[in-house]
Amino acid sequence: MRGYHDVGGLSLGPIDKDQHDYALWEKRVDAMLVLLANKGLITTDELRLGIETLGADVYERLGYYERWIASITRALVDRGVITTDELGRRMADVGRRAQEPS
Repeated sequence: MRGYHDVGGLSLGPIDKDQHDYALWEKRVDAMLVLLANKGLITTDELRLGIETLGADVYERLGYYERWIASITRALVDRGVITTDELGRRMADVGRRAQEPS
């Protein structure tokens, strides 16, 4: 049975092979994954499982690195590295700092 994430062999049109600049947040997600993997806090299999079990609607709505960060978040919560409450507080702090004048 083919999963919603498995598009191998399907005719989905041409692939855009042009290189693009990565946004700062995308670079940070990539770096975060490398650091967490090096510390043994996430594995490639966990990342993949998290992405492949997002659900078809979420998978289609999110971009590549958005899927990564959703999966990383889930793995860290599942491992008890961070709680959803703590994550919410930290996200609120970041949001407040972003609103402050520089």
